[in-house]
Amino acid sequence: MRNIFDAKETDLVIERINKLKPTTQPLWGKMSVGQMLAHCNVTYEMAFEDKHKKPNGFTKFMLKLFVKNAVVGPKPYKKNSRTAPQFLVSDAKNFVEEKARLTDYLKKTQDLGASYFDGKESHSFGNLSKDEWNNMFYKHLDHHLTQFGV
Repeated sequence: MRNIFDAKETDLVIERINKLKPTTQPLWGKMSVGQMLAHCNVTYEMAFEDKHKKPNGFTKFMLKLFVKNAVVGPKPYKKNSRTAPQFLVSDAKNFVEEKARLTDYLKKTQDLGASYFDGKESHSFGNLSKDEWNNMFYKHLDHHLTQFGV
């Protein structure tokens, strides 16, 4: 797994994002490119902002038991996998704004570094190691950037 906390890797991901255009079409799935960028921003909103409702104790337990390994483990996502309700984006999104937000989140993540995230509590999965945060961040971005051919 590539290391999203490494400046070179962050730059490579940003280069991929910069290849997107408002008209870029997905190779699979139903999201527009603006919706995909907004969808990817949700992971960072959950890490940095208090914008999304946290799951209750039982739901968090179930997420840790049944979903956590698929999200933070090294195995890539399958095409057309189901997503959590907070990540569903059905309304139109501004491509330029969502692209800028995602790029800013990536730079902030890289600037804070792995040590900031090591042991940090995840919105849905409890405390995660720096490697689990890295896997979650990078794998999700890579999946969707590949979905849009970049």
